[in-house]
Amino acid sequence: MPFVSRPQRQHDYNMFPSNCPIVIDNGASNFRIGWAGECDPRLSFRNVVHRPRHKTTGETVTIVGDHDPAVMKYFDCTRSQHRSAFDYNVVYQFENMEYILDYGFERMGAYGSQVDHPILITECACNPVQSRSKMAELLFESYGVPSLAFGVDAAFSYKFNEQLGICNKDGLAICSGLNTSHVIPFVGGEPLFEACCRTNIGGYHVSEYLKQLLSLKYPYHMSSITLDKVEDLKMEHCYVALDYGSEVRLFQNGAKEAEEKTRCWQLLWVRPPVEALPSEEEKARKAANREKAAQRLKEMAALKRSSRITDLENELQGLEFLLQQLGNVQENNVESFLSQTGYVSKQEIDAAIVRVTQSLRKAKGESPEMKEKTEQYPLIDVPDSILSPEQIKEKQRQAFSKNMSEGRVRAQQKRFDEELQREKQNQQDEEKRLENPELYLEQLRAKHRELTEKVEQRKRLKTNDNQNLSGGVGRGERLNAAKKEKMRLLTTAAFDKGKGEDTFGARDEDWQVYTVMGGNDDEGSDWDEAELTRISSRLQDIDPTFVANPEAGSFQTITEIPKFRPLTEEDFQIAIGVERFRCPEVLFQPNMIGVDQAGLDEMCGISIRRLSSKNHTLEERMTSSILMTGGSCLFPGMAERLETDIRKIRPFGASIKVLRASDPILDAWRGAATYAAAPQFSMQTFSKQDYYEKGEDWLRGYRFSYT
Repeated sequence: MPFVSRPQRQHDYNMFPSNCPIVIDNGASNFRIGWAGECDPRLSFRNVVHRPRHKTTGETVTIVGDHDPAVMKYFDCTRSQHRSAFDYNVVYQFENMEYILDYGFERMGAYGSQVDHPILITECACNPVQSRSKMAELLFESYGVPSLAFGVDAAFSYKFNEQLGICNKDGLAICSGLNTSHVIPFVGGEPLFEACCRTNIGGYHVSEYLKQLLSLKYPYHMSSITLDKVEDLKMEHCYVALDYGSEVRLFQNGAKEAEEKTRCWQLLWVRPPVEALPSEEEKARKAANREKAAQRLKEMAALKRSSRITDLENELQGLEFLLQQLGNVQENNVESFLSQTGYVSKQEIDAAIVRVTQSLRKAKGESPEMKEKTEQYPLIDVPDSILSPEQIKEKQRQAFSKNMSEGRVRAQQKRFDEELQREKQNQQDEEKRLENPELYLEQLRAKHRELTEKVEQRKRLKTNDNQNLSGGVGRGERLNAAKKEKMRLLTTAAFDKGKGEDTFGARDEDWQVYTVMGGNDDEGSDWDEAELTRISSRLQDIDPTFVANPEAGSFQTITEIPKFRPLTEEDFQIAIGVERFRCPEVLFQPNMIGVDQAGLDEMCGISIRRLSSKNHTLEERMTSSILMTGGSCLFPGMAERLETDIRKIRPFGASIKVLRASDPILDAWRGAATYAAAPQFSMQTFSKQDYYEKGEDWLRGYRFSYT
């Protein structure tokens, strides 16, 4: 069974006699093991097991406790996770417990699977007999220990602090661990488990609640908010508020004290590199390189153009030579001659000559005007009577070509005039803007609104007409004024027909009726839309507070244009304010995380009431010695808050004294080690032979004496 991360192995195992007990503090958070009579445990590690696979060999390894990140890069940890042997504070996964005991005994220096020393192991208060029986079976069968004893960790811690003079023989022990919290009364130095209380709230719930709050507050930093880091933040910054309601209102009002109590956690942030401005030599060098590249491209383009011109000239010479040979061929041999050339007729050759000539002129950069000057139309003015059929066809071709050329010239001239008019209009608009920018912008906006309303109204009228034509509305209601005028003219013309001499057309005004009758309802709509597009483009250029809305055909005003902002060091800071005292509050109010159980202060009252029902004289002595132990009692302000809350449920003037253990984490092991070194410890153990003879029923009645 390979192990990856190992603490220092002990080499003095054989130096201790076989009657020297081994003390184990089997906590849900940490596993501590050492020799009886010593001040500190030899080994202390997390009470978890991790079983990843090696990325190369695929072998499953067992990692107990903490691991080295440098070593874990060789293992696949995606399919495995840390597993504990505890369900809250009761051992139920004895397979994992066996891995942990193997690791602890092997690091202590025990060779093989034989441990020939008595064992004192801690357990929770009122531990189930089944869990205790399985643990005894594991230690006796797998490790062959000679004798075994079970004790409660909170009781050992209380007895150790009683020897130090911190607490009295009669008192309360408040033990808040990883997953559970206990309140155990002590009378005459012995715990009374009949009056103890337990709640399933501990330090793990505080850490998990802090992790949830920070993840909801900073969802983009969830990868950095790990449970291990949250555990460190909890122990470093969290505290217990003396008055939770007042502390919350302090942060709600945003007082200066709230800012002083807020802590910041700086995440890893790398400053983006600042690009240095290029020097003058660098600029000159880049400009020279660009000039060289441009010159090289120009030379390549000129070479390609020269090659293209040469190919076109050769092709044109070949076509002219072919046309010259075709003129010398007799008419009955033309078809056979053309079949060898790939052309069907003489017209196809002429068309190819025209195409190649145009391509050649385009390659040489000749303008259409130069083409028109050099191109001749000799048959345009010749009468058809003196022309042969072939010449008539050529005349028609020349006429068509001339009309096309003239049309292209007219289209180019029209585009040139429009561009000139547009530039002139833009120049006038720019002069108006420079003369009075505010007035010009206001007039432009007014013109934009006017055109927008006009275009929208025309669209609405068109939509209403289409809807009315398909509906059941009367004809007079679905005709607008223009259509009514058309209908009137048509009706008048129909009734006037045949009523005498028809004088229609004698006046020029009569012909205007066709303009009205055949007029377009959308007359001017194209110009309005074009003008609206021009004004919209102009507004986009000069007014940054307007953005185009194509669906509505208008502009919407925006208050601020979103801009890209580079991330700074402040973006990687996590502020911990109200979370500092809100998370430990679950120890007093478990309902904050959905646990319907009592808090620490209420548990103390319940234990006192259970005890005082038998003996009313113990109340004063119990509240005068309240000892806090366990890792969750390390929060600042815990003693003051417990004393304040317990005072609320006790009579006025009652003596209440809350004390903290000398070391809430290690006092349980130290108390067990001190007791195991005492001579009376041998009378508290039961041997392997007793286990075989008496079995589980004897363990049910087993009671450890701490006095």
